[in-house]
Amino acid sequence: MWLRTQYDPFNARCRHMSNTIRLRNVEPDDLPIFFEQQLDSDAARMAGFASRNRAAFDSHWAKNILGNPTAVTRTILLAGKVVGNIGSWRQDAVRFVGYWIGKEYWGRGIATQALASMLRVVTDRPIRAHVAKHNLASIRVLEKCGFKLEDEDGDELTFVLLSDLRPTEAVENLSG
Repeated sequence: MWLRTQYDPFNARCRHMSNTIRLRNVEPDDLPIFFEQQLDSDAARMAGFASRNRAAFDSHWAKNILGNPTAVTRTILLAGKVVGNIGSWRQDAVRFVGYWIGKEYWGRGIATQALASMLRVVTDRPIRAHVAKHNLASIRVLEKCGFKLEDEDGDELTFVLLSDLRPTEAVENLSG
């Protein structure tokens, strides 16, 4: 049986087309899905965030995400289905990136693909990401995309990407 693959030169790896993601602008119908995803207690624990009630969620998205002129936010699609979101924003003159993948889609390389794609959209460097110290999968996503540990503050780690990787560095990161 032949498997169709897609080559992504940014992170220099081949993937099965069935796991190829696409980013698009957030649409109003995406928000109820994002709300339900952030309610999952395992996902909230892994992210190190408390889930928000509907009113707090809607307010946060309206003000801090969709209403933030420095924010670039995308819906992550897999085979046309909403599986999460990814965004980048400025906070105190520092550019950050963050992502949320629905629990049922964990372990498929979706976050790595989404982050690699987002780093082609948002080209500001350096760019940072906060991650819970216990979230080993998210730490690995950041490392695969070239981020390096910058700081540790209690249960939170800060990773930074100073510049994009050369192709040989990306291959080395993915092989480890």
